[in-house]
Amino acid sequence: MIPAEGTAAPRPPSDEASSDVAGSGITGRDVAGSGVTGRDVARPGITGRDVAGLLFAAEMYGVQLDQLAAVLRVSESRARAIAARWRRQRYAESARLGPGAPWLWLTRAGLASCGLPYTCAPPALSRLAHIRAVAAVRLALESASGYRAAGAYWRSERRLRARLGGRVGLRDHLPDGEVHWPDAAPVAWAGECWAVEAELTRKTVSRTAAIMGELLSRTGDYGCAAADAAVPGRPPRHARVLYLCSPAARPTVIRAREALGSAAARVEIRALPPGAAMEQAVRPAAGQQAARQPSTGQPSTGQPSTGQPSSGQPGTAR
Repeated sequence: MIPAEGTAAPRPPSDEASSDVAGSGITGRDVAGSGVTGRDVARPGITGRDVAGLLFAAEMYGVQLDQLAAVLRVSESRARAIAARWRRQRYAESARLGPGAPWLWLTRAGLASCGLPYTCAPPALSRLAHIRAVAAVRLALESASGYRAAGAYWRSERRLRARLGGRVGLRDHLPDGEVHWPDAAPVAWAGECWAVEAELTRKTVSRTAAIMGELLSRTGDYGCAAADAAVPGRPPRHARVLYLCSPAARPTVIRAREALGSAAARVEIRALPPGAAMEQAVRPAAGQQAARQPSTGQPSTGQPSTGQPSSGQPGTAR
């Protein structure tokens, strides 16, 4: 029921799902008892759809315009108008940080309006490809009817990092996200928590296997006491680890899983969904370059420039 591929956008969240706004939780269920709901985010001129988009952008470090359109379930031109309104309201900033569509991220005011304690900053250039891939994975998961029917919810890496309060060790690994399945969900894996990894580039087999082992052996929530993080005999935090891989990364991930022995059964490997890769800028062909030269008074016979980036493999990524 978890799609290996998927392009459909998720439904706009309900008021319950929109309660991902407490000071230290990603979703309404993650902050149960806090008393904060999607309505608490509302400000004059802010709709429920705005809340969904602002929260998504905040939790994912930032979002490209085409993915924002998928979150909001509107056209890209309509998403551009909404982003412009958020800029006017000083909830967000946007810029073209790399190939493809512009990126949008929340300002200090935008984060504060969502009740989120994150540091205001544009997404790091070195992580743009990875952030996009993780967002595509989240969109694909949230578009699955079974995911919505079960009331499953996503807990972001940014949320997990905030819970740790900067106490992430040099070799500690945080998953790109967690999927939580409520206890009462009508699925066989009700009550489970899954770690999600979007893998664009190859690591070494040993490093990948070590990450898998760390995720599979963890027993405590992120931010718990160090003594509770991995306690032998306790139920694992992550019932399984879901890897969504590029073609380049998949062979290494498969070899790493094979090195785990019996624990390999808890690692699932899928392809990254469509739209996960960043677009690459096109280097103009010789004819296109000639067509851009100053006019000589003769009709141009060169091919017209597209002026648009083409889809390609992601750049530097995790």
